[in-house]
Amino acid sequence: MNRKLQVVLSVIMIVFMIKSNLAQVKLAQTGLKFLSVSADARASALGDAITSVEGNSSSMFYNPAGMARQSNSLDATFNMTQWIADINYMHASASFAPSGGLYGVFGVSIASVDYGEFYRTVRDGGEEGYLDLGTYSPKAMAIGLGYARALSDKFSIGGNLKYVYQDLGDGHAVAISTTTGGFEEKGFDINVLSFDFGILYKTGFKSLNFGMSLRNFSQEIEYIEESFQLPLTFKIGLSMNLFDLIDMNKEEHSFNFSIDAEHPRDYKEQIHIGGEYTYYNILSLRLGYTSPTDEQGLNAGVGLKHGLGGLNFGVDYAYLDFGVFENVHRFSINISY
Repeated sequence: MNRKLQVVLSVIMIVFMIKSNLAQVKLAQTGLKFLSVSADARASALGDAITSVEGNSSSMFYNPAGMARQSNSLDATFNMTQWIADINYMHASASFAPSGGLYGVFGVSIASVDYGEFYRTVRDGGEEGYLDLGTYSPKAMAIGLGYARALSDKFSIGGNLKYVYQDLGDGHAVAISTTTGGFEEKGFDINVLSFDFGILYKTGFKSLNFGMSLRNFSQEIEYIEESFQLPLTFKIGLSMNLFDLIDMNKEEHSFNFSIDAEHPRDYKEQIHIGGEYTYYNILSLRLGYTSPTDEQGLNAGVGLKHGLGGLNFGVDYAYLDFGVFENVHRFSINISY
C-alpha cells in the first residue's frame, strides 16, 4: 500500500477512535475555564476555525502542529483580550526554529488572567451583619513548552506541556462555628500539568489541509471536596484557499476558508466557520461564526503585515458580539525574523 495512503488512513482511524471515546463522556462541569478563552485576534476573528490553518507561535494555543512549518527563525506574538465583566486576558508566545526547522520548532507560551479586585467579607453579629476584611485579587496562569515538527512534506505533529495554576485568593474567611462565631483564614489555590497534542496534514489536493487537536488533557483535580477536570476539547478541521479553484492571481489575492468541528467536555458539539481574504499578503479581512452558543454572535477582524529589513511586523484586531454582555475586543502584535 502506498506510504502516503497509509498515513492518511492511520490519521483517520485515530481521529474516529478518539472521537468515539470522547462521545461517550457525558457533559459535565469543568474547572480552570480560562483555558478555553481564545488567545489570538486572528483566530478569534475566524471563529476559532483554526485547527487546520498553518500559523506562527500562537498555534500553541490551538493546534501546536500549526507552527511546524514557520518560515522564520524567530517568532513572537503578544495578545490582549478585553473580556466581559472587566476581566482582562494576556497571552504571549514565542517560537524558535533552529537550522531552518531541521530539528523542529521549539516554543514557549504563557496565559494569565486579571480578574480585578473583590471585596472580602465574613458574617458578623454586629449592626451591619458582616465584617469587612478588605479586598483580594484572584489570578490564574498557564505556562507551556511546545514542540512541533514536519515529519514529511505533508504531515506535521506538535505537542504542548502546560503548568496550570489558579489562586482564588489568600486569607478567605471560613466559619469555624455557626453558634459561637469566629472564623479562620484559608487560601485556595491549585495547580496541575496538562497536555495538548495536534496533527496537520496537507492532503495534496490544491491547498486543502486537515487538522486535529486534543487540548487540556490532564488528571482529575480537586478543590476542597469537589473534584473536576480541565476543559478537555477535541477538534478536527479542514481549510483551503478557495481561489485555488478559480483563475485568480494567487500572489495578489487569497481567500482561506476554514471549518472546525469541536467536541468540548462541558458543552454541546460546535461548528466553527471562518473566512479570511488577504490582499498582497499585507491586508487581511476576516469573518467567523460559531454555533450553537448561548450569547456569542458574529466575529470579525482585520490584520496588517509589513516587512522591514528582515523583520516582519503584524497587527491584528478582532471584534466579538457577545449578546447581552459587553462586546469583546482582542488585539495581537506579531514580530518575526
